[in-house]
Amino acid sequence: MNDYFLTEINYWILTPVSLFFRAVLILIVCTTFRRLWVYKKKRNRVCVVVLGDVGRSPRMSYHSLSLAHHGFNVNLVGYCESTPHKQILDSEKIELGALTPCPTIGGIPRLASYVFKVVFQSLNLLWVMAWRVDASEFILVQNPPCIPTLAVCLIMSVFNGSKLVIDWHNYGYSILALSLNKNHLLVKIAKRYEEIFGQLSSGNLCVTNAMKNDLKKRWHICAEVMHDRPSARFKQLTNEEKHQLFTKLMKTHPQFSALRKSDEQQTRFTVVNSDGSVSFKHDRPALIISSTSWTDDEDFSVLLHALQMYEDYVCGENGDLPDLLCAITGKGPNKSYYQKIIASKNWKHVQVITPWLEAEDYPKLLACGDLGVSLHTSSSGLDLPMKVVDMFGCCLPVAAINFSCLNELVQEGVNGFVFEDSLELCEQFQQAFADFPHNQDLLNKFRSNIKQFRERTWNNAWDEIVLPLFK
Repeated sequence: MNDYFLTEINYWILTPVSLFFRAVLILIVCTTFRRLWVYKKKRNRVCVVVLGDVGRSPRMSYHSLSLAHHGFNVNLVGYCESTPHKQILDSEKIELGALTPCPTIGGIPRLASYVFKVVFQSLNLLWVMAWRVDASEFILVQNPPCIPTLAVCLIMSVFNGSKLVIDWHNYGYSILALSLNKNHLLVKIAKRYEEIFGQLSSGNLCVTNAMKNDLKKRWHICAEVMHDRPSARFKQLTNEEKHQLFTKLMKTHPQFSALRKSDEQQTRFTVVNSDGSVSFKHDRPALIISSTSWTDDEDFSVLLHALQMYEDYVCGENGDLPDLLCAITGKGPNKSYYQKIIASKNWKHVQVITPWLEAEDYPKLLACGDLGVSLHTSSSGLDLPMKVVDMFGCCLPVAAINFSCLNELVQEGVNGFVFEDSLELCEQFQQAFADFPHNQDLLNKFRSNIKQFRERTWNNAWDEIVLPLFK
């Protein structure tokens, strides 16, 4: 009888345990051989991971270009939904590892859909990082999204003997709380998950001093602050270059066309002189530029209400103010909702367009603008809007909605406006465009101060702050 029980115990307990330890031993041996095999190959190689569209992830693209400039071989892993930056495509040291978008399954509960998406993304990311890109010395991952990127990248860093560096753009759990609520079970799980995996990293970057302090206080994570800086694409243009863009946009957006459609030498904003030079018209409208991903963290009703107030004010025979053309660029889930609201307006002095621009035309449009508007409100209150950085790169003054750490980028009355609501934004429009375009003293003051911001370039800051992490 005793022999029988010993046999059963061996079969049900000892054998599985033995098999488990054998599997672990085989995994350790295989991992050791893999590390020895790829050791030389992975040196000076960095895998940059962004679980998003590479073409719309400028910061991670800039990281990749800076790493390549310093001799690193880079595997940039992400979705290729839009065309990446030309320098990324042209670089011999940067290889794209394209992720497969998660298929949409209709008719299933929201939680089941979320679980399916996480599982699909995990397997897809593991497959690409394990088999389609070379093992790397470093893994640089964008956060958020934290699920499943932090876990997958940590697994791959252990398997390949890589150092994991996290670039904190925001908190993933705070973004999740926008669609759920901060007390939801999934939000609490995501917060704990982000804390645990964040503490297991080898190095950390973040986008603001406020986030650096919060990471240290909240989770005892030490991070280096790398403020966003505009790339060389974002710059000022000549009048001739602006005229070329307006002429191109006229074909798809008649709002840029001259009132006399037969005059090919004019746009609504510019005119070609007899000597071939280009001048801006004295009766032109003011051009307001905003960009968005049309998500819940940007309430564009604030801007639309401000434009309605401006329309009402100008209709009240306040003749020293110009007409406004407001261009809101970008794609996203809430775009059609706001387009319907815009289409319902019957304004005489305000026009709103929502173009989707080619990558090369977006910085040009910013350089043509008179005032930029940012409605970005951080879910954590700790990150800054990249769109404002790009606008500053083009010397475009900004009106930005206020939140806790905005003063690290926009200073009221120095390089732009800071507003709390639609009424204050409308008042700032009136202040900026009084007797426009003849009097631009305030806007020119902002432009002059923005030039100081542009003196510290991305490359200079990156070499000083980020490069030591990869040495």
